Amino acid sequence: MPFVSVIMPAYNAARTIAEAIESVLQQTYTDFELIILNDFSNDETKYIIKKYIQDVRIVYIENEKNLGVSETRNRGISMAKGEWIAFLDSDDIWEKDKLQKQMELIQIEKDVILCYTSSAFMDKEGNRYNYVLKAVPYLSYKTLLKRNLISCSSAVVRSDVIRKLKMPGDQMHEDYYVWLTILKHIPYAYGIAEPLIVYRLSQNSKSSNRLKSAKMVYNTYRATGYSEISAVYLTLRYAIYSIRKRTRIKHSK
Repeated sequence: MPFVSVIMPAYNAARTIAEAIESVLQQTYTDFELIILNDFSNDETKYIIKKYIQDVRIVYIENEKNLGVSETRNRGISMAKGEWIAFLDSDDIWEKDKLQKQMELIQIEKDVILCYTSSAFMDKEGNRYNYVLKAVPYLSYKTLLKRNLISCSSAVVRSDVIRKLKMPGDQMHEDYYVWLTILKHIPYAYGIAEPLIVYRLSQNSKSSNRLKSAKMVYNTYRATGYSEISAVYLTLRYAIYSIRKRTRIKHSK
């Protein structure tokens, strides 16, 4: 079975990172390394992480200055030893069989480049919503262009592919840009229709400010190669899907 490198950037994540780390260490699939990158946090994040570093699967890195989530992920990718790269944000969590089910699919479908799962959601206190963002078995570029179905914390991608791309700056939705770029060159990403990750909705996330998020989506489409007019149209369409999703999540408790 392949070796997986899990990349976890962390910035001022003292309130949530223990749960995120434990959700990785409790995976039924055990052939992995967990690379935790502390992005110059000024809270108790470092001390919480150090409680876990006796586990030999954990690699702990401290940035000497705040680099932002994109560059921090790139730093983790450059250090990764795995054939596959998985991402987990420090405020999200995995179900115990998340990696197991993805690695099983990869063993069956030999042409997998990118694999993701459905996503469940919770509020900042950890209370879960009933809404699930459902993965489709075969996600095409055309479908992904309408809305981002791939939560970064659900993705597993071949390391040789992600190393060539890396993640761009934080002025856009860097993971969405990467998924779109990958799907330009392959028929589809494989999806597992089970909510194997739980995404935490936070008021401090980049996507929580709708105006800022819209600008980042627009920048993503521009970076992907679309004209200003096309990018505006695509952003508006994306915003409609996003508002519908947020509304459904909000009313699903």
